[in-house]
Amino acid sequence: MPSHFPTLALAAVISLGLTQAAQAAPQPSTRLVKCASGSCLLVRGHRVNPAAAVSINGHAIATAGAHKWHARVPVETLRGWSEPYARTITVAVADATTEAGLPIGLFGHTTNLAMITISRK
Repeated sequence: MPSHFPTLALAAVISLGLTQAAQAAPQPSTRLVKCASGSCLLVRGHRVNPAAAVSINGHAIATAGAHKWHARVPVETLRGWSEPYARTITVAVADATTEAGLPIGLFGHTTNLAMITISRK
């Protein structure tokens, strides 16, 4: 076996890893923000084709931006598109579908506390 074989093998593995990392798009992110209708979910993502359609839970949405896109969806609209107590939404860009996490407790029930006790140790 030639002495340069380990070097070539290492170079091939590194090249393959970099190619796969370049092809993988970043996961969509979500954040709760204020908007005209009260509260909105700001969803951000990346797409290779700026003309690719984006949908959330099967509903087409309007986006701003080209490769790095973002959209604001009113929480009440999103509530109608999601299961009760959902923790994620399905974001589809062209034919690629992925899950994006929701802010903790967004669709959870809230409990009004009459009193809370905090003890000091």
